[in-house]
Amino acid sequence: MLVSILIPCFNAERWVAQAIESALAQTWPEKEVIVVDDGSTDTSLKIIKNFGARVRWESGPNRGGNVARNRLLELAGGEWLQYLDADDYLLPEKIASQMEFIAANPATDIVFGPATMEHCVEGKTSRELLPIPEPHDLWILLARWYLPQTGATFWRKQAIVDVGCWKPDQPCCQEHELYLRLLVAGKRFAYCEHNGAIYRHWGETSLWRGNVPEVHRRRLDIEQRAEDFLRSTGALTPKRQYAINIARFGTARIAWQYDPVFADTVVRKILATDPNFTPKGDAAPFAFRLAMRFLGFAKAEKLAQWRRKSLWPAKFARSP
Repeated sequence: MLVSILIPCFNAERWVAQAIESALAQTWPEKEVIVVDDGSTDTSLKIIKNFGARVRWESGPNRGGNVARNRLLELAGGEWLQYLDADDYLLPEKIASQMEFIAANPATDIVFGPATMEHCVEGKTSRELLPIPEPHDLWILLARWYLPQTGATFWRKQAIVDVGCWKPDQPCCQEHELYLRLLVAGKRFAYCEHNGAIYRHWGETSLWRGNVPEVHRRRLDIEQRAEDFLRSTGALTPKRQYAINIARFGTARIAWQYDPVFADTVVRKILATDPNFTPKGDAAPFAFRLAMRFLGFAKAEKLAQWRRKSLWPAKFARSP
């Protein structure tokens, strides 16, 4: 069975060769590697061309990652798709292991599993497994942002086509927005524990880390759409509602740094759905929970801000 390995590329001259090499090195024999260069202004396209007939490639103006992914979808001849961002790479057995899984679970539309994040700081690298916690309630995993980065997932082509493909004007949270539509459409997800995707974390300018407010807005929109769908279908269990609200709460705590009014509005929405909401986890240490209980969110944040002063940005200035 043919598998299409699809690589969108924009200004990834430092990494794209390794991404393509890892695709070509997959032990699964029936594969094609397709690269769409999304208007790179560096030497990415030259590097892609150096692979010759081993890859199919196309180049066009810069129109964004999801437009490139949709073009790759059009070019793909395989029933199954492996998307691979140009700054990431795959371990050799990734596709073979997931094809073996599909053979045992033929009704599956989306295979997901853990990824490994590779941190690249000042020339040094380290790896961190990003586990997907039990239970595998897909709506909770979506709400808590535990469904994996694009390359760790194996996609049935028809499933993506059925839900209207990648949203062209979605600038961030792109795979999560697609996951939402796949779940709404009833597509069948299955967890495979094999880890074969390396997700590279190499700079604060990648993956929309430079626009945290926009990431928050897009994430909250996905959380709201999930909540609305689950409520309309009678599937909004207390655990799912709590997962959505704890995700909102974590977002609100970070958002307080740049827009306290917005953050307070998010918390008010949480309390409107659950007046007895009690946060927990890293975003709600005991002292903060206690202060919030007696003073409310806004005053608890002001107190926390007074205590941490300049230490806050270093600890919390990252997207959820």
